[in-house]
Amino acid sequence: MTTLLDRMPTALRHLLACLPAYPGSVLFAVGMNGSVLKHLPSDTLEKLEDRAIRLHARDAGMAFDFTYRNGRFHAVEPNRPVDLTIAADVADFYQTARRQEDPDTLFFSRRLTMEGDTELGLLVKNTLEALDLSLFDPARFFPPRFQQTLPGSLALQENPSRGTPWH
Repeated sequence: MTTLLDRMPTALRHLLACLPAYPGSVLFAVGMNGSVLKHLPSDTLEKLEDRAIRLHARDAGMAFDFTYRNGRFHAVEPNRPVDLTIAADVADFYQTARRQEDPDTLFFSRRLTMEGDTELGLLVKNTLEALDLSLFDPARFFPPRFQQTLPGSLALQENPSRGTPWH
């Protein structure tokens, strides 16, 4: 499978890896607040309170550090240690989000790694598995009248050959 990163010039990958993480983490937290926050159960949010999580896209050399605090997701302050790092290549994160790849399979094949608080890692994994896949559909961020004009289907689909996602 050829990904955008496979086609991306090496020089651009190196440039992306040199960018500071904080601005990207701010944008990531804003995205989490706008798309996922209202769908998370309160008991899950309590367990996430002030826990720092890093999503690291290894092949892109980029990481997003975020935490949940005072009812919102926030970027983690630079130099703060994280409680959990989840790392994979961009294509593996993408396939996992689309439920085309099972995170347990990626974990046992060492394509996805978790370092740090194991209990927090299981909480994050189980929470993501329980979320409605349509939350990650890019088309939902366009007004309804524009959704009909989008090229092809931007909707994320379950993989019919696998049955129920991640089970």
